[in-house]
Amino acid sequence: MLFAAAVSALSLVSVASAQMTVQVGSTSTAPGGVFQFIPPSFNATNGTTITFQFTGAPGNHSVTQSTFSDPCDPVSGGFDSGWVFVPTAAPAGQTPEWNLTIVDDTKPIWFFCKQLLPSPHCSAGMVGAINAPATGNTFAAYQAAAKSFGKASGQGEGGLVGIGASASAGIGPIPSGFTAYTGVPVASTTASGSTSGSASAPASSGTATSPASSGTTTAAASSASGLAANSIVAMFAAALGFVLV
Repeated sequence: MLFAAAVSALSLVSVASAQMTVQVGSTSTAPGGVFQFIPPSFNATNGTTITFQFTGAPGNHSVTQSTFSDPCDPVSGGFDSGWVFVPTAAPAGQTPEWNLTIVDDTKPIWFFCKQLLPSPHCSAGMVGAINAPATGNTFAAYQAAAKSFGKASGQGEGGLVGIGASASAGIGPIPSGFTAYTGVPVASTTASGSTSGSASAPASSGTATSPASSGTTTAAASSASGLAANSIVAMFAAALGFVLV
């Protein structure tokens, strides 16, 4: 009886330890400011589900996989949540979430926010790491490399399946007033806010599009193409009246 109870207790501990929550974005008055993941670096074993909660209000962020050597560009075959716009007056208790499950805990997993407005979030230090080494390629070294990146973050789009971790679904639920979308908005934007010529335009408020399930991504954008994407996103945001931070 006692042995069975002990096994049951250990099982509960195991289940509890297989869940983690990471806050995506914060506020200007919080320690560390707007551009951060909380916690930014942590360890997680295989089977652990990381729940990314998009709570920074106002905010517009992504969780995009990269590499230690290229911190602010999406890695080919990496995971990508897509962006989530969180309004200033976000309803209490309504938080879009994205669940990522660890499938290979033998190697570090690096990620960043690829938002470019009002300036690249990655270069502001909005990066994160799972199972980063304690020496050598540490999280601190990764974040320092991101802050010295010196150009616009790449805008290649990943999918649900990444390297060492994967998601089974896109972001959800999407409460009214929030917007989740993938891809870089292209083509012209009308006064009403609808976009023509692109399937990658943001979904309407309260709905979401899902990242590609193949797990592939386009090549990392060059500095010039990243700046061009910045202009496009700025035009789109202005048309819809988004506040991107």
